[in-house]
Amino acid sequence: MSGRMTDSSPDSSSSGHGDRAWAYGSDEDLPDPTLDRNMLRQHLNIRDMCVLILTILAVFYSLYFTAPILLPFVFALIVNLLMITPMRFLTQTLRFPRHLAALLLIVVMFGMVGGIATTISVPAAGWISRAPQALPALQHKLALLQDPIQAAQRDYARLSAMFSGSRPAIGSRYSRPVSGSDDTLSRLGSSVLAGTREVAGGFFSMLLMLFFLMTEGDTLLRRIVEIMPTFTKKRRLVQMTAQIERNVSLYLVTITLMNLLVGLANMIQCWATGMPNPLLWGVLAFLLNYIPIIGPLTGVVVYFIVGLFSFSSLFYALLPPAIYLLIHILEGETITPMLLARHFTLNPVFVMGSLLFWDWMWGIPGAFLSVPMLAVFKIVCDHIEMLAPLGHILGGPQRRSPLSSALAAQLQSEP
Repeated sequence: MSGRMTDSSPDSSSSGHGDRAWAYGSDEDLPDPTLDRNMLRQHLNIRDMCVLILTILAVFYSLYFTAPILLPFVFALIVNLLMITPMRFLTQTLRFPRHLAALLLIVVMFGMVGGIATTISVPAAGWISRAPQALPALQHKLALLQDPIQAAQRDYARLSAMFSGSRPAIGSRYSRPVSGSDDTLSRLGSSVLAGTREVAGGFFSMLLMLFFLMTEGDTLLRRIVEIMPTFTKKRRLVQMTAQIERNVSLYLVTITLMNLLVGLANMIQCWATGMPNPLLWGVLAFLLNYIPIIGPLTGVVVYFIVGLFSFSSLFYALLPPAIYLLIHILEGETITPMLLARHFTLNPVFVMGSLLFWDWMWGIPGAFLSVPMLAVFKIVCDHIEMLAPLGHILGGPQRRSPLSSALAAQLQSEP
């Protein structure tokens, strides 16, 4: 997955969806993203800037320490956007009551997640238990890389000693073999088991919040719109929420379908290359593909390590990660951009920055949520006058049609 996110514009009416997509307003309703110096002087002085910085730091502090409370709520919001299409199908086409439709979708989702988790838990536990016995064989296969790794460690030790002013104990610290791997893996397994209760509690909290969002979300939005003081603000709020719902739900549905295909393709290639437990590695590829850039690279490393455990030849160990990388390049750099980036995308610099920030803030769940939250933030910025320049910066390069390119070339050729 490349981390791209569409941002629809009124030009999309030519595709057949523009009239319905922009029924709540046109591009003329959005604030001008051009910076206004007079407005900046009027609204921002030194005191306000200091207060703003302190407020941002306080918000970051609160987000960090309230993660156990906020994460289920944020996940429920994102999953609710993913469930909009099936929810409307059940309530509007099949005439299901909202509570029954929401309960049915949650039961189906819980059954799918529980079934997959139960299926892959046994082979995953087997790999964790076999890891200590397989480490010597792994070190033997990587013997060719031992000398370069030790040389790099010695150079790093010299640089550290140069800046710290102490002499490095290179021979005693970096050249001895690794010991205590059994205890390390045992502690890892214990930490994984200890976190199961927290994950399960957060998952059930998310399901509970998701149920009420699916059944009462429209009522909550209607009440918020009613308290807006002017009609312009009411219309802007409805337009903003409609754009968030449309763009983020389209992104989530498209990425989920593509991730399913990526997981299926990797499961097939694991079965074809002879890797054990292909379903486990297919599910892993499906989940990692939600994390832009870092997720697929992590998958390549995991496939390489599993290949070293599974095959005696280094060439065969490199084959599964190579196919994995090829699948990712085909999906992330060709297919997904073609489906999503019709007009312009989120700026890749901010996508990567958002990924790193939310991974530091909330860990792996934050990495999963980084792109949808960045997309929501950009849409909000586009509809707020003070933040419109920031929303413009967050946007990626806009694709130019052949007609606009021809007109630009003609203007450049004129004297």
